[in-house]
Amino acid sequence: MTSETVTTAPTPDQIRRAPKVLLHDHLDGGLRPATVAELARECGYGGLPETDPEALGTWFREAADSGSLERYLETFAHTCAVMQTREALVRVAAECAEDLAADGVVYAEVRYAPEQHLEAGLTLEEVVEAVNEGFREGERRAREAGHRIRVGVLLTAMRHAARSLEIAELANRYRDAGVVGFDIAGAEAGHPPTRHLDAFEYLKRENNHFTIHAGEAFGLPSIWQALQWCGADRLGHGVRIIDDIHAAGDGTVKLGRLAAYVRDKRIPLELCPTSNIQTGAASSYAEHPIGLLRRLRFRATVNTDNRLMSGTSMSREFGHLVETFGYTLDDMQWFTVNAMKSAFIPFDERLAMINEVIKPGYAELKAEWLFREAAAKGL
Repeated sequence: MTSETVTTAPTPDQIRRAPKVLLHDHLDGGLRPATVAELARECGYGGLPETDPEALGTWFREAADSGSLERYLETFAHTCAVMQTREALVRVAAECAEDLAADGVVYAEVRYAPEQHLEAGLTLEEVVEAVNEGFREGERRAREAGHRIRVGVLLTAMRHAARSLEIAELANRYRDAGVVGFDIAGAEAGHPPTRHLDAFEYLKRENNHFTIHAGEAFGLPSIWQALQWCGADRLGHGVRIIDDIHAAGDGTVKLGRLAAYVRDKRIPLELCPTSNIQTGAASSYAEHPIGLLRRLRFRATVNTDNRLMSGTSMSREFGHLVETFGYTLDDMQWFTVNAMKSAFIPFDERLAMINEVIKPGYAELKAEWLFREAAAKGL
């Protein structure tokens, strides 16, 4: 490998074409603004603050940009309101897969809470089956467009509600039909993960996978409970682990016991830079802990969280990191392999994705400078 392949910053086009893996993306946070407006008209929902798609997209981004997780979460009332029928769920899931694939995502785990889509009479099972149908349709459309993507589902329970065991059982029933794991989400403060221990203990007995939103708006106690009481396989966000890492003025770094445990055990962190800035978990991209966590070789991954509310995509997230930290294609590959290693699909399938899709994809991108040089020299 030459020094140029390591030090040259990828172009925006290369960032888009690079194979990417996404572990933390909310279905109800990634709708196209035009789809929200159209579904609202179809179902008679009159609560949208804007009906013009462009203005609506701007409203979602500005409303989410409050510095408060609680206010950020309020924006989901509008997207969930238009996701109450089978047809709407199929459409939204299909468009999600298409949009991710067009952005270079080759594997994604997309999460949603089935309990939030029952207002028009659907059952939990009908919600899951509609979303699964949509993802398969989206994968098919992506293939027709020349893209490849595989989408797995994480079923989410709301941490302020009392249906987590029921949703965990639902995730287990559909684990061979597109559902790859379980999650809890919602406001952290006042709703500790230990309230849902029965769901996590059930999943462990069933040898199933789960991640927990922890260490986003609430600090180290939330992370500690998610890991040591609940047994989470991954941390949804986990950005506040930085509170247990102490950097001295001379550049030396000392890890507290929880941070050291997270790094030593290779517990994946589902980091979402833009979302973290919006909710106040980080003040800027430059101050986001991902830079230090990558340098310390935590199992850090890059994610979108909510593409609509953050006005983002995986390419935009990596673009910010490239601009801020000078990351190269090598860094992008490191984050991507981290994510694929941490996915909730079988080991042999993860390995195949790394060796047959991700590494060859990055190798091809890294080799492009050779051809650019030859063309520039007229060879």
